[in-house]
Amino acid sequence: MNLPAKLILTGPTACGKSALALALAERIGGEIVAMDSMTLYRGMDIGTAKPSAADRARVPHRLLDAFDPWESATVAWWLEHAEVACANIAGRGKRALFVGGTPFYLKALLHGLFPGPPADAALRARLEAEAEREGKEKLHARLATVDARTAARLHPNDVRRVVRALEVFELTGKRISEWQQTWDTPAFAESPGSAPPPAPIPAVVLALPREELYRRIDERVGAMLAAGWLEEVKRLRALPKPLSREARQALGYRELMDYLEGPGGTWEETVSLIRTHTRQFAKRQLTWFRHLPQCVPIPADAPDAIERILETWQGFTRPGIL
Repeated sequence: MNLPAKLILTGPTACGKSALALALAERIGGEIVAMDSMTLYRGMDIGTAKPSAADRARVPHRLLDAFDPWESATVAWWLEHAEVACANIAGRGKRALFVGGTPFYLKALLHGLFPGPPADAALRARLEAEAEREGKEKLHARLATVDARTAARLHPNDVRRVVRALEVFELTGKRISEWQQTWDTPAFAESPGSAPPPAPIPAVVLALPREELYRRIDERVGAMLAAGWLEEVKRLRALPKPLSREARQALGYRELMDYLEGPGGTWEETVSLIRTHTRQFAKRQLTWFRHLPQCVPIPADAPDAIERILETWQGFTRPGIL
């Protein structure tokens, strides 16, 4: 089969990526590289929809369970290790199939990443204390005054990234949206020592009607809770170290943590909140995908979805494409 060595299958949460990815990987002789910021953490299995042991036996998966949940993963770490994983996969005569829906990882994979300044522990602690003291919304509003573009894509509850954006601005006087440029922008191209553009990778984004996507999200949240998601969170809380800020921000985990730690809403209110936040996250994912023109949409529920995905990927190798 005439396909590139690296391929991408992405889409919003609950759209059916995992099942299609397994079938595709078997069809093309591929191994899956997880493109998900939360399946990197050990012990966070149910709520991240991490591939099961049976799935991993069926098709090898890379970049899962790389960190303890009290550690902090970064996109830079993921990019570096994804490159190593791809080299190892190619060495076995296989294709690397990136599967996941973390938008920032996807953009970094497609375009590379322009690094910002290193963290300042004292400044970060001050900003976090400010968020705790005056409220997340006020800190987010302050970000909007200095970097409206970044504030527009961050939820006020995403304190970690709001703090990072303000930290970068205070340290450099430059917005993080300016720092986080990619190879196809003038700021990156003109930077001393900037890396060349990464090799193009064909990407398919699975699409579903909004109503169907939301129905699937609601059903999956219910199935995860029935599978023991709350008990999983209880086990995480019992670990010898608290979850890192990154791990605690995982969708659904923070709501279940709040429910257990109280005072909070009822169980029914917590479940409703998880579903609402998951739908909101899916909406943000769709916005990211629309702004990445390399992503070719394919209906996830099409009877011939696998054939259409393969045809799209094969078209990438034809003369005149890119």
